[in-house]
Amino acid sequence: MDRAHFYELMAGSGDLDYEIYLNTPRILSAQKDYDAFCNRDELQFQIVHQVEELWMKLLAYTLLDIDDYLAKRHTNRVLTLFGRVHRILRLMTEQLGLLETMSPKEYQEIRLQLGNGSGQESPGFRTLLRMPKPLWESFVTHYLKPDGLSVEAIYDSGYDHGDAYMVAEALAEFDELFQKFRYHHIQLIHRTIGMEAKSLKGRSVELLKDGLKTRFFPELWRIRSAMTDAWGGEYGVVRNSISGH
Repeated sequence: MDRAHFYELMAGSGDLDYEIYLNTPRILSAQKDYDAFCNRDELQFQIVHQVEELWMKLLAYTLLDIDDYLAKRHTNRVLTLFGRVHRILRLMTEQLGLLETMSPKEYQEIRLQLGNGSGQESPGFRTLLRMPKPLWESFVTHYLKPDGLSVEAIYDSGYDHGDAYMVAEALAEFDELFQKFRYHHIQLIHRTIGMEAKSLKGRSVELLKDGLKTRFFPELWRIRSAMTDAWGGEYGVVRNSISGH
């Protein structure tokens, strides 16, 4: 096939309403020129990371909306928007798999194009890491304190599967999915540069593992352990088998 011909087709004319509204000329020119790629996988590498930044932009924007609706106790809207957040995180995690089609050799060639850059400099990622704390504060301020509730109450002693519980579970799923994204990113590093290598900043990529030890909302995870320990204290940690033997 004539590559030049298809490259021209992919760029579009830029004058149709669809192209104007989506600003496709700018989007499609945000990657390096075809003849400037160091190898055939570099376009994929750039696009996957650019799309991740766009998803994270939408995530952050949506979390700001969630914060507004938490203040209004508009629970249905909060849960709908958290559903969007959860889907985006699943998409972000799934699309990392595209980079697994790239060989370690080809990635080493691409690394030469990055200068001193690394994923730790992602503006979207750094923004998202700062958002859970104010979200939790909004949840406590507008869903727990006004009704004299605690995390223990909504999960155990006062459990009624009410609004506070539903929002808490949406927060927990956000936390869980974000940690899964981090985990898959770590696995991608295993496949591309290895965990014993140094990062582009000269620091061990073992530092990335520290994020996996962090929970955005530790209170929501501790209550599960506390309930299980209490249950074990009442019914016994080791019980008789139901098999009858």
